Amino acid sequence: MGRGMEKAGEHGGRGVPSSYDGGEGCLTVAVRIPVRIVVLLLVLPVRVVWDLLAAGARAVDRTVLRPLGRGLLWGLEWLGRALGVLGRVLVVLPLVWSYRTLVVPVGTALWWVATAVFVVPVVWVWRAVLRPLGRALDRLLVAACRSVLTPLGKALVWPVVGAWRYVVVPLVRYGVVVPSVWVWRSALVPLGAGVVWLLGRLGHGLFYCVRALWAAVVWLALVLVVAPGGWVVRRILVPAGREIAAAFSVAWRIAGYLSRAVGRALAWLLWNAVGRPGRWTYRNVCTPVGHWLRDNVLAPAARASREIRRVARETLESARETFRQTRRDAWRALVGTTRGTSRMTEPREPIEHRARTLGSTTTVPGAVPAPEISLRKQG
Repeated sequence: MGRGMEKAGEHGGRGVPSSYDGGEGCLTVAVRIPVRIVVLLLVLPVRVVWDLLAAGARAVDRTVLRPLGRGLLWGLEWLGRALGVLGRVLVVLPLVWSYRTLVVPVGTALWWVATAVFVVPVVWVWRAVLRPLGRALDRLLVAACRSVLTPLGKALVWPVVGAWRYVVVPLVRYGVVVPSVWVWRSALVPLGAGVVWLLGRLGHGLFYCVRALWAAVVWLALVLVVAPGGWVVRRILVPAGREIAAAFSVAWRIAGYLSRAVGRALAWLLWNAVGRPGRWTYRNVCTPVGHWLRDNVLAPAARASREIRRVARETLESARETFRQTRRDAWRALVGTTRGTSRMTEPREPIEHRARTLGSTTTVPGAVPAPEISLRKQG
């Protein structure tokens, strides 16, 4: 029996649980499905457009914005380095050199000149002339004040002090201050207290009247506005808003599933219509053709161009050597040579040989080996 009473107490007085929820009405259940269908039809195009914009934004960010940002950062970094180097070379180093070689010596010289021309004479005048003169004037003024101004001041001040102390102060105290204090204490303070008490009573009465009027207005507003408005909000607007929000949430998720399915279908269609044939064409057509062009056209052309450049370079080297030899022979024919110093003083140029270079042991095919003796021993 005690257990049954406890259960009855837990369920309330009428045997109903305290957390009982009456459930949703049939009207809400009947309106929910049409509202969700209408909202799905409205939200589906928006979700498709949203997914397309999101995919395009991700593609643009991945293919355009990130490389562009990296390039801009790299360019700005190198531009900053170049500007730093130019600023250091064109501004900092000249300024440092000017400061060390011009400003510091000139400033030091001007400081010593100013010290010798102005500071030393001013210090001497201060120590030798102005300080003794000031001390003498100080002593003279102190003596004059003690002997003349102090007795004269006492003679002028004492009458004024006596008149203030014995005439003005008693007259003001007993003629003005004492009567004013009596009038304030005996007349003004009681009159003010009475006026304040009367105004306080009137204020209390007015406050109670306004309070009663405000209570009546609040009660009328609660009965005529707040209670109907609360019922409308609680019974109509809140369930409608909840259902609309739930419908939008469900429609957004369903539209996302539909949009993803449509996107996958379009991607599959594009891959089978364009991507797969393109990949087959690239692997089976473009790649063999490119390899054939590389092996049979581009490689022979590159070898021929290298051979042409080598022949042209050797021709230019032989022409240059011939010109040098001709110039040397013309110089010898015009100036002449003698045994001894002529060969040493004659302007010559070192003969370049293609057989072997300094620091290298490779030789050029078909070239004459270079002599192993120096220019001086060659004469």
